[in-house]
Amino acid sequence: MAQSSVLGFPRVGPMREVKKALEAFWSGKSSAEELQKVATTERLRTYSIMKEQGVEIIPTGTFSLYDHVLDISATVGVVPPQYANSGLNELDRYFAMARGHQKNGVDLPAQEMQKWFDSNYHYIVPEFTEDSTFSLQSTKPIDDFVEAKKAGYNARPVIVGPITLIAIGKVGAAAKSESFDTMTLLPKLAAVYGELLAKLSEAGAEWVQIDEPVLCLDRAASLSSEFKQTYESFAKAAPKLNILLATYFGRLDKNLDFVKDLPIAGLHIDLDRAPEQLDAVLAAVKDKKTVLSLGLVSGRNIWKTDLTAALATAKKAIEALGDAKRVIVASTSSLQHTPITTANEKKLPADVLDWFSFATEKCAEVATLAAALRDASSASSILEANEKSIKARRDFEKNSNPAVRERLAAIKPEDYNRKSDFSVRSKVQREHLKLPLFPTTTIGSFPQTKEIRAYRARFTKGDISSEEYEKFLEDEIRDVVKRQEAMGLDVLVHGEPERNDMVQYFGELLEGFVFTQNAWVQSFGSRYVRPPVIVSDVSRPTAMTVRWSKFAQSLTEKPMKGMLTGPVTILNWSFPRADVSREIQARQIGLALRDEVTDLEQAGISSIQVDEPAIREGLPLREEDHTAYLKWAVESFRLATSGVTDACNVVSHFCYSDFANRQIMESILNLDADMVSIENSKAGAKILRTFRDVKYSQDIGPGVFDIHSPRVPTSEEMYERIVAFTKVLDKSNIWVNPDCGLKTRTWDECTKQCEAMVQAAIKARKELA
Repeated sequence: MAQSSVLGFPRVGPMREVKKALEAFWSGKSSAEELQKVATTERLRTYSIMKEQGVEIIPTGTFSLYDHVLDISATVGVVPPQYANSGLNELDRYFAMARGHQKNGVDLPAQEMQKWFDSNYHYIVPEFTEDSTFSLQSTKPIDDFVEAKKAGYNARPVIVGPITLIAIGKVGAAAKSESFDTMTLLPKLAAVYGELLAKLSEAGAEWVQIDEPVLCLDRAASLSSEFKQTYESFAKAAPKLNILLATYFGRLDKNLDFVKDLPIAGLHIDLDRAPEQLDAVLAAVKDKKTVLSLGLVSGRNIWKTDLTAALATAKKAIEALGDAKRVIVASTSSLQHTPITTANEKKLPADVLDWFSFATEKCAEVATLAAALRDASSASSILEANEKSIKARRDFEKNSNPAVRERLAAIKPEDYNRKSDFSVRSKVQREHLKLPLFPTTTIGSFPQTKEIRAYRARFTKGDISSEEYEKFLEDEIRDVVKRQEAMGLDVLVHGEPERNDMVQYFGELLEGFVFTQNAWVQSFGSRYVRPPVIVSDVSRPTAMTVRWSKFAQSLTEKPMKGMLTGPVTILNWSFPRADVSREIQARQIGLALRDEVTDLEQAGISSIQVDEPAIREGLPLREEDHTAYLKWAVESFRLATSGVTDACNVVSHFCYSDFANRQIMESILNLDADMVSIENSKAGAKILRTFRDVKYSQDIGPGVFDIHSPRVPTSEEMYERIVAFTKVLDKSNIWVNPDCGLKTRTWDECTKQCEAMVQAAIKARKELA
């Protein structure tokens, strides 16, 4: 009969135990042994949760202390020479690759991070050169499997596939040529994977899940021979091991033509993101013995699954294949993109909480579907309750705000455009702001200290009054402004002490969102966020940031930036509604922000930053879907920012974006921002050449230091980066800033980093003027 499975599980711990253990280890307050003890406890806890919910096939190897991509890189030896030859032990080297290392005479920057396909999860980018060699340097996948097997679980090891690993990697700095084709390394890498698979088989694994989400991209169509050769080599290396090839986040499309003939025992497909692919997949595998894993329960959203509809899909697959044993009911992807359990939510109204399904509940949904396929009567009461819950949510969604929809319908073409072109605006703004060459600024946030978090918690609990809390925030802003003036920065920010998160903060002040207490989702490493949930039409009942920006400006003669999160980022970093399009939701948020932007300017704020780091991650995986998405994404930003005068300096910020993508670059041009700041400290001039090639004429602030690392680069190191910028860009258009916000750094770290940055800018003014 059909079995149940999930592709992975959150790794933070029910109350963020792993985050706390990591940060204690990094700060020197606990040992490596204590950290590993917590890791073992949480791994076994996740297996237990899945089994208790009824999941029959338990994934292993998905738990990570930082990043599953970094895990497989460390396992098969994708380790750049500077880390391999650092003299650090295995764990310290692992964390050096993730977040840098600067002590005991060892000075290593962190490796680059990028977004995992179209999710808000960041992975550590693998680096390759012509001289890369690979070897099995860790037994983590084997150890995790053996641990689960000994504990009595029906375990299936999970590893990121070699073709995806290379495809999401980059040419390392030590390469002889930037155009080096990294895929030429595949045979050497595949041989090490083959060794790993053989050892898993020897350890007793009967199945292994190999994740190849690259198969949902257009570029995979050119890799058919690479897939054929690689997976044939796997069949020879581990002939007794059944391979489940896992795809997710999109559709196979034409890649199915060669995937169906690979020597694999099973194929997993995402039927939430791409339900239309089912018929083609069924036709392709019908006459084979291939087991089909059906991704019916979303690993990306928090809504309850429509179990009746999912059950109908599973029955269709069984009927087409003729054997229920050839079907696995599964989550669409790893559940790491969802919170752990609704049981931790104590403040949501019961009727609202009933709409949701987090990782633990999704495990139960998968198990319910498998049970219903075996015996419909055994799950009848659950299916009936689920149907009532789905209907209740649909009924609520219909009762949206008609005023918001009417305003959206009344938008005119001129609402998307600034009053003048940048060539006119820039002259007005330079006169108004009176900035030096290479003006310095930061991206917005400064350290969220323990004291700030403690005061916020006390205010949330009602232990202090609004007046006490606001007085505390004013004192924090005074301190931040004084610190920035002492650093010598040119354009200041208020530091955002009132904000818990760059999306959650705005969601809490907008109509149409609901919020959780403990629905944490991993962004990277020990960084977790609680995405808001959009449940109805979005509007702004009152000003959100004006009070704090206006107060901060009153403390200084220097320009103060207003700080907002853009409409597409708010959408992409929230869990969106399921009943209306993402386009409608983005435009509604854009209208709400438009009111805030104009209010900020009227309050005397002459520079307003509207961050859109998530435009890239919302980009559909297939190129044919790009144009429509980018059109409404750009228009949503312009809707938010086009209501101000020429004197207002509109800024946007981007990190982890795909600037090599021509459509992305054209979209950034079309935003018509006066200045964009970008994450660039680890990219050198490569990204900037792309800006030059598309004739980008507005101002740009390439990051000169990595904010995810505690490492403090020297001012000379930053100066050399500025010099490199001037070889690609017009110096009159260059701003100097960090890669991103500084909320995760300590004051000691970011003060030293910013002071070095200012000194670098001062030297550049003298030397390059």
